[in-house]
Amino acid sequence: MENINKVKSLSIWIFIIPFVAVNTCLILITQFHGLFPNQEDIIHNTFPYFDGGASISRTARPYPSWLIFKPAMFLTSFLLIKYWLYNKNIIYHLSNNHKNLNKILFFGVASAIALTVHSIFLGIKFDNDFYKLFRRIIMLSFIIFEIVAQAYLVSTLYSLKEKIINQINYNILRIKLILVSALIFVAIISIPIISLPGNNFFGFNLKFFKHALEWDYFIGVITFYLLTFFMWKKKT
Repeated sequence: MENINKVKSLSIWIFIIPFVAVNTCLILITQFHGLFPNQEDIIHNTFPYFDGGASISRTARPYPSWLIFKPAMFLTSFLLIKYWLYNKNIIYHLSNNHKNLNKILFFGVASAIALTVHSIFLGIKFDNDFYKLFRRIIMLSFIIFEIVAQAYLVSTLYSLKEKIINQINYNILRIKLILVSALIFVAIISIPIISLPGNNFFGFNLKFFKHALEWDYFIGVITFYLLTFFMWKKKT
């Protein structure tokens, strides 16, 4: 099926592009300080996946980091829309009246749109509480839409596994189920905390926890697409 080959091709790029872009921004801002006109933007000695020394937006919004980050996120959003459209075509071919068909497309495309909006407003400074709330809502919307879309897709593939068993690596599908379940579990626990204004939570400073969680969760979300690449068998 042609759509399977297209999904495989898209999925690896949906993993590579944001992974390279985000980590390039991190390397630039921590190692190549001379590139930044405003030296207040530079960061020293941090590996935020572990120590939470900076948020993703903190590394991506200064010039010249955003010259890498924004185009990469726009391209990723475009690829995400195509990814979810092709997945809808695959499901439709297998079961044209499946109950999750439109849900997969809606939440998948909505996540791509939310990522685009977030990228557009990244780095735009506007000292207004409503604007800050708007940015927080957009970021949370991206996470929620993305995880819901992934959950619906994995659930749908499981329901159709008898029809696709010869076209997929079943063990990878099971890993995807575990990954999505873990992302949902972490989101349920963490979103009420990280959505709070400020960093104080009953006397605990959550700043570094929020940052480390953001980086690690980002890896989890895009790993879903890496697994997609290995799950589908290439059709000839």
